[in-house]
Amino acid sequence: MKPPERWLAVAGVTVLSAIAVAGLCLAIYAAWLFHDMPDAADLADYRPPTATRAYAWDGTLIGEFSRERRINVPYDAMPPQLVQAFMAAEDRSFFQHGGVDPAGLSRAMIKNVFNLMQGRRLEGGSTITQQVAKNVLLTSDVTLGRKMKEAILAGSLERVLTKEQILELYLNEIWLGYRSYGVGAAAYNYFGKSINDLTLAESAYLAALPKGPQNYHPIRRKQQALERRNWIIREMASLGWVSHEEARKAMAEDLKVQQAPARARYKDADYFVEEVRRRGLATMGDELLEGGYYMRTTLDPRLQTAARVALMKGLEAYDRRHGWRGAKFRVDIAPGWEKAALKIPKPAERAEWRHAVVTDTAGGVKVLTVENVAGELVSEDAAWARAGKGLNIGDLIFVEPGEQGGFRLRQIPAVNGALVAIEPYSGRVLAMVGGYSFSLQNFNRATQAYRQPGSAFKPIVYAAALENGYTPSSVVMDSAISLPGATPGSVWRPENYNRKYYGALTLRRGLELSRNTMTVRLAQGVGMRRVVDLAKRMDVVDNMDPVLSMSLGAGETTPFRLTAAYASFVNGGRKINPHLIELVQNREGEVILKADDRKCPRCDAGFSGDESPRVPPGGEQVLDPVTAFQITSMLEGVVLRGTATSALVLERPVGGKTGTTNEYRSAWFVGFTPQVVAGVFIGFDDNRSLGNGETGTTAAVPIFIDFMSEAAKDWPKTEFKPPKTAKFGMVRGVREAFRPGTEPQARVPVSTGAGGGARAPRGPQPYTKAWPGGRVSGADTAADAVRPPPPPPPKAADDMSGLY
Repeated sequence: MKPPERWLAVAGVTVLSAIAVAGLCLAIYAAWLFHDMPDAADLADYRPPTATRAYAWDGTLIGEFSRERRINVPYDAMPPQLVQAFMAAEDRSFFQHGGVDPAGLSRAMIKNVFNLMQGRRLEGGSTITQQVAKNVLLTSDVTLGRKMKEAILAGSLERVLTKEQILELYLNEIWLGYRSYGVGAAAYNYFGKSINDLTLAESAYLAALPKGPQNYHPIRRKQQALERRNWIIREMASLGWVSHEEARKAMAEDLKVQQAPARARYKDADYFVEEVRRRGLATMGDELLEGGYYMRTTLDPRLQTAARVALMKGLEAYDRRHGWRGAKFRVDIAPGWEKAALKIPKPAERAEWRHAVVTDTAGGVKVLTVENVAGELVSEDAAWARAGKGLNIGDLIFVEPGEQGGFRLRQIPAVNGALVAIEPYSGRVLAMVGGYSFSLQNFNRATQAYRQPGSAFKPIVYAAALENGYTPSSVVMDSAISLPGATPGSVWRPENYNRKYYGALTLRRGLELSRNTMTVRLAQGVGMRRVVDLAKRMDVVDNMDPVLSMSLGAGETTPFRLTAAYASFVNGGRKINPHLIELVQNREGEVILKADDRKCPRCDAGFSGDESPRVPPGGEQVLDPVTAFQITSMLEGVVLRGTATSALVLERPVGGKTGTTNEYRSAWFVGFTPQVVAGVFIGFDDNRSLGNGETGTTAAVPIFIDFMSEAAKDWPKTEFKPPKTAKFGMVRGVREAFRPGTEPQARVPVSTGAGGGARAPRGPQPYTKAWPGGRVSGADTAADAVRPPPPPPPKAADDMSGLY
């Protein structure tokens, strides 16, 4: 071979080898690039993560749980105008191309030449199908490889899914800012509307957002937002999707949005909703945040609002009794002072409060609000402040416009508390407020604060006694007692609050007057192990030492658990399952969780003229029905004649028990009507003293009264219903219930009222039937004692004097 030919052959081999190597490299790159290529067919059954929506008992939306706030909307439910707005903005030829739009890509490339020259962001020319492929199946990396995958997947998507399915995925998946994924959530978060209620202008604005929600923020960049919105409206008109007259009107419309995305319009249930979220996560795991479930809760919005108002009012009343604590912050009154004032957190639940600064203290106290409204504190509040820490010029404070003019001085209570209301037969939690303000602190004292219940625990002791041979007329001594202490050689001497002793008392009277030494003797007689066992069976505690101090409420429980336990007294002795979540359904409407698990074999049989199905009562029977009614009757006596007589203003059958712990650390009242059991707890988070005289009667009962006055205003004044097996006899003017065989010899007709035929008239009336000397009144504390005159001495262990 001649040299030229040899060199030509070598060159040919080299070129062919290079081509082969390049092809091999390209094949290796392609294999690497597409080895993890997702399958477009997977999207046939794809459902984007969707928020679980929680509703109150009456259908009110109270909350959403999700990582991505999304409301899934089927394509058929989307208004055509909204779909067309997105097509005009993103992909006008969507229904004509096969996944990639060459003409649109060419336009984008030409436009990018000018974008590069002006330093602007490049446009990708992606179709809606390509965006679905990127958003659902790929990453957002700006690389040639990702664009190649996107184009290939777009073609595959068009073969697997219909155009309508692709649009449904796109419009439910797209990020639109304002914590919104998809058009359903965006319509609600931006405008507080469903997508079917959006105007043309609002639909066009949402269609502007895929290009960058921050670029078209409705408040911070309103002008750019309006320009982009109006461009989309003009495009819709040029395509013939809206008339030019409709476009003109829409472009003249202002852009008005909510100041911030709202989870739900109902705002009084934050503690309840957070507890639902916690329990939902514990039961359903992460599916709660992704599954798009329908969740019906037990919340009654009317009662929830009443509970929130009552608790806040009660905590503020306590705070007012303990004086003005002084302003925490002070500023120089100069331009810009408002910024410092607005940094002070305000209870979201007190929208009527205003941030203000003290401008003058000579004579009256003059203030100026951040809204530049000048005024003067009402004289009562000025005097209240001076009696406390005082006020100085420059003090930053909260004020509220007074009803008669001027401003009222306000301060956030340092004390806190909880209120929970439960339906006693089903266990539905109708209302729950876990503190003064969820916006300031989301710790839920109803379910998370373990505190000593004090004398509010005593009904458990008395129930254990009634279950073990005692009757309401059994007599126990109320006298001084000394017992071995917790350490060797020490002595424990429990005392009554007033340090007085009334001798032999019936069980009823001992519970009504909340006698400590009598309760200890009763627990000693029945055995603390029986008391502990009952407390555990009623789910008041998980465990408890069987020591006598526990009979006075030295163990710890939560308001939620103690209130649920009291339901057993009202419902005939059955342990309830206190629950907040009634029902959960998936997207297909299938029930995946139901609180009521009772069996009803014939409930689906339809009507045939036969006897209707009988659904058995739920819950374990933890008390004899007669015992439960006896405690109910005795606790009704607490209101009629004992430590909670102020609740007589409710003028309806009501019972309950006050409680105050040592050194006034906590104040309790758990009360009930035949319809609802409500527990109130007041205390500091650090468990310090509430102050002398701050008892269950003083601090907790007024909150219960305020709540029940509103909650029960439309309820019938139903009496507590006794069990059919109860026998009745009069003891000291009060009709008592007895188990068969333990009743007095002389019998009287059965009454439907727990207090019996000798019930005192509704309203505060002198109590003279049982003990001479007038109505018993007074306040409970660690001992929940009152100051009645000494009772007449009993004649026997089961004194039946007064029977007839």
